[in-house]
Amino acid sequence: MTEASVPVTATAITAPASSATRLTPTALLAALGALVGAAALGVLIGPADISPLAAMREIVDRLPFLDVSSGLSDQQASIVWQIRLPRVALGALVGGTLAVAGAAYQGVFRNPLVDPYLLGVAAGAGLGATVVFAMSASGGPLLPIGAFAGAVVAVVATYALGRSAGGRSTATLVLAGVAMASFFTAAQSYVQQRSSADVRRLYGWILGRLSTTGWGDVALAAPYVAVSLVVIFLSRRLLDVLAVDDAEAAALGVSPPRVRRWVVAAATLGTAAVVAVSGLIAFVGIIVPHTIRLLAGTSYRRVIPLSLILGAAFLVAADVAARTMVSPAELPIGVVTAFLGAPFFLVVLRANRRMS
Repeated sequence: MTEASVPVTATAITAPASSATRLTPTALLAALGALVGAAALGVLIGPADISPLAAMREIVDRLPFLDVSSGLSDQQASIVWQIRLPRVALGALVGGTLAVAGAAYQGVFRNPLVDPYLLGVAAGAGLGATVVFAMSASGGPLLPIGAFAGAVVAVVATYALGRSAGGRSTATLVLAGVAMASFFTAAQSYVQQRSSADVRRLYGWILGRLSTTGWGDVALAAPYVAVSLVVIFLSRRLLDVLAVDDAEAAALGVSPPRVRRWVVAAATLGTAAVVAVSGLIAFVGIIVPHTIRLLAGTSYRRVIPLSLILGAAFLVAADVAARTMVSPAELPIGVVTAFLGAPFFLVVLRANRRMS
């Protein structure tokens, strides 16, 4: 699949990327450094009595051509490889996907305040996953399917409600998304009450968690996330074109409705997949892309790849905080991101009002 294969006219973008939009090596290396640092903290820090140095030596010992004795017991080594590393990988997968989905929605709707939660996508995915959760012991591979079905219903309902309200503006769609999010959240609460035997497990999932006992959750979400990211990455230049109005975009050979359908479908698929395995983790899709715009510019040729890397780093670091702030207990990671995201959202809202 090539960038031109995303359903738009091939003549839409023919100019080479300029220095104002190209991802610079400095920005890429800085983002990767942040991700490596956060991942190192996630692997080395935990409630188990394992020396960070010994955990590092255990990882180095598994690299080719290196033989370094870590001194860890089989049980301690299993904690590193079957609990800590999968948790870091899951955090990176969820954080990167939510950040990219948020950036994609913001590009499609030309609004920096939009994210999967404001549009009702995450609430719909949460309802679908909760129904599957309540009907089976663990959900298994049906979780992302149920989450995606709920997310699609939420997107269709948001569009239908926005149009019935008399317009297609981004503000109308966002307000429709807020209304649908409230509706799906209420429906989710009803399902929880009907499944009172599992209510504690359901609430733990709703507040967001990255707890894992292996690589199963990563393997479950990864195929859906891969499809989502490929479509969004191939559309990043087209999202730059959508920054102008639809008439100008059409004059450049881009079909805005078609681009929106593909990008919204891809972002919805990715959101649904990670919501199914992590629960509801809010504000990642606002905090990360907006910070990148402030530091690296507004072009989606920069925002999308940096959102993937820094979104992963952000959620892994937030998970470290969730595991250590009240150790040996653990905070739901959704509480940590909401604590950081709510004031950040207010700052973005005030800045957006000044610019309007």
